[in-house]
Parts: sequence; C-alpha cells; structure tokens
Amino acid sequence: MWTRHHKERKFGRLVLPVITIAFLSYFGYHSVHGDLGLIATEKFEKMRAERAGELAKLTTKRKGLERQVELLSDGSLEKDMLDETARYQLNVSRADEIVVFNSYF
Repeated sequence: MWTRHHKERKFGRLVLPVITIAFLSYFGYHSVHGDLGLIATEKFEKMRAERAGELAKLTTKRKGLERQVELLSDGSLEKDMLDETARYQLNVSRADEIVVFNSYF
C-alpha cells in the first residue's frame, strides 16, 4: 500500500486566516464608512433633527394662517379682521389713525 506524504507548507496554514482577515476588513470598513454605515447614520440623524425643527416652524406658521383663514371665512366673518386685511393689502388708512405694521402675512 502506497501512501503519499505531503510536506506541510507554511503558506497553506496562512491561507484561511488571510482570507478571514480580508473578509472582516472589507465588511468592517463598509460598516463604518459605507452608504449606510455609522458615519452616514450620524449625518442622517443630524439632518433629521434639522428637518424636525423646520417642520415645527412650518406647522406653527400654518396654524397661524389657518386661524386667519378661519376668521375670514363666510361662517364667522370678523369685520375687524376683514377691515385690517383690506387696509394692509391696499396700504390705506384714515388721517386720524396710527399705523403699526406687523409682518404676520
């Protein structure tokens, strides 16, 4: 019976660890620096916080505009609000009035 004896090579023992290190390095790098990595997640979180602040400001502004529209609607027409809006848009006042401009329009 013949048996083959192979001489152990140092290169053969290093192949699997080198492939493993390359594999882990590749995925480790992309988990930090990739499109959906840790750094990109921090940027997305900052952008989300900024946009949430903008949304809060716009929501407040919209509620104010909705309140003004409600005052000018047919069901509850406020004569003072209608008069104030008309005077502001037409830039008209009486001689005995003092005009104070508020920039809420």
